[in-house]
Amino acid sequence: MRLVIQRVTEASVVVEGAVIGAIQNGLMILVGIEDADTQEDIEWLAGKATNLRIFDDAEGVMNLSVKDIEGDILLISQFTLHASTKKGNRPSYINASKPSIAVPLYESMIKALEKEMEKPIQTGKFGADMKVSLLNNGPVTIIMDSKNKDF
Repeated sequence: MRLVIQRVTEASVVVEGAVIGAIQNGLMILVGIEDADTQEDIEWLAGKATNLRIFDDAEGVMNLSVKDIEGDILLISQFTLHASTKKGNRPSYINASKPSIAVPLYESMIKALEKEMEKPIQTGKFGADMKVSLLNNGPVTIIMDSKNKDF
């Protein structure tokens, strides 16, 4: 499972012209799911993402987590995070899970993040054509991969 985590001052997602998820100060997280992902991957990533100390403290040092600042999370599924660009110029998405596997794992990630945050999170709509807007704060962008924890 792969995450792209962005510290934002605001983020939203629109589907068919309607805003279905929006946050202010917090994290906008893109999640890519592959067949080998398990509940263990979900729990590790949810714990790590919500405890990342990437928000400024009173001295202006990145020392606080999204939980510490009582921020919010917007989670968006994005199969293209598992694109392979090894051959040619057209990406292959063969490593991305099909909906029958990905949807339950995506829903489990939502629950894991809500458990960590102790409140509901905002989400996109799995498989939909989404228009995502964000104002990256910093910019701060962190990439995490449960199969490559040193990444």
